[in-house]
Amino acid sequence: MNTLTKYVDDMNRWNAIFSIAPIAMPLSQADADSISDKLSSELSPENLHCDGEISQAQAQRKYRHFTAVEKALRSYCAKNALTFKELMY
Repeated sequence: MNTLTKYVDDMNRWNAIFSIAPIAMPLSQADADSISDKLSSELSPENLHCDGEISQAQAQRKYRHFTAVEKALRSYCAKNALTFKELMY
């Protein structure tokens, strides 16, 4: 399972708790934008560092994971004629 698919599966598990419709592959433009928005939030300093509750090494692992998802999403968008929504973090 690739990085993006795993991220979408994890996102869908959380969304199910809140009765939010799941994201399915292949992604639509709206789905890609939604994933970009979620990644922007997760890469914000306060979320990345859990408000200072985790170590620098743990925050670095989270950062590497989320930037790998970003790279996978960017590649997916390029291959599928979707616009990649730049992350704001």
